[in-house]
Amino acid sequence: MDALVEVLSSPEAWMSLLTLTFLEIILGIDNIIFISIAAGKLPKDKQKRATNIGMVLAMVFRIALLFGISWLISMSAALFHIDWSWLKAGPTGQSLILLAGGLFLLYKSVSEIHHKLEGDAHHADDGKSKKGITLQSVIIQICIINIVFSFDSILTAVGMTNGVPNALLIMIIAVVFSVIIMMLFAVPVGRFVNQHPTIQMLGLSFLILIGFMLITEAAHLSHLKILGSEVGVIPKGYLYFAIFFSMVVEFLNMRLRKTSKDVVQLHDVKEEAVEAGLIEGIER
Repeated sequence: MDALVEVLSSPEAWMSLLTLTFLEIILGIDNIIFISIAAGKLPKDKQKRATNIGMVLAMVFRIALLFGISWLISMSAALFHIDWSWLKAGPTGQSLILLAGGLFLLYKSVSEIHHKLEGDAHHADDGKSKKGITLQSVIIQICIINIVFSFDSILTAVGMTNGVPNALLIMIIAVVFSVIIMMLFAVPVGRFVNQHPTIQMLGLSFLILIGFMLITEAAHLSHLKILGSEVGVIPKGYLYFAIFFSMVVEFLNMRLRKTSKDVVQLHDVKEEAVEAGLIEGIER
C-alpha cells in the first residue's frame, strides 16, 4: 500500500507509468492483429469471446513474467556455443524463445496468405467457422503467440524502468491499464480488419515483418556472427513507423475507392433517369 501511495505521489513514477502504458499499447498492436485474424475464423458469436480471452491471457502472461524477472534475466546466459570458421553464436534461453515465436509468426502469416490467395479461407462470413477450427484451437494459438509477445514486451519494460523506484508495481499497473484499453478497442478493430480483405492482408504482412524482427532480435541476443559480422537488431521505431505509414496509405486508398464508387453510382442513377425521361428537360 505504501508503495502504491509513493507511486501516485511521485511525478517521476507517473511519467514512467504513462510512458510505459503507451509503449505497452504500441507493442500490443501486433498482438491485436494476430488475435483478430485468429478469432476471425470462428463464428461471429464466438469472435468477441475469443478476443477477450486472448487479451486477458496477454495480461496474465505479462504479469506472470514480471514476477519472474530474475528468471528472465538468468535466461540471458548462453546455453551452448557455436564456434565455426564462418559462424559463431551463443544461443540463450531468451533468444530461443524469440526465434521460436518469430518462426511461428512467419508460418502462420504465410500459410494464412496462401489460404486467402487460394480462395479456401472462409472466415465466418456465413456464420460458420472454417473446417477444423474450434474455439479451443484458436485460444491455443493465441496462448502461444501471447507468450512470445509478452516476453518481448516485458524485456523492453524492464529496460525502460531500470533504476526507477517501485519499478515492478509501475510495470504491473501499466500492463493492466494497457490491456484494459486494448480490450475496449480489440473487438471493433478485429471486426474492421476481418471486414476489409486489404487491411487483413496488410495485417498479415505486418506479422511477417514482426516475425523477421523477432528472428533478428534472437540472432542479436545470441551474438550471432556470420563471416565475422555480427547481426544487429532492427529498431522497433522503424518497424512501427513503416506499419503506421502503410496504414495511412491504405486508408487513403479506401477513401479513394469509396469516392470512386459513389461517383460511379451517381452516374448510373443519372443514366437511368435519362433513359426514363425524368431529366430529359435538364439535358436539353
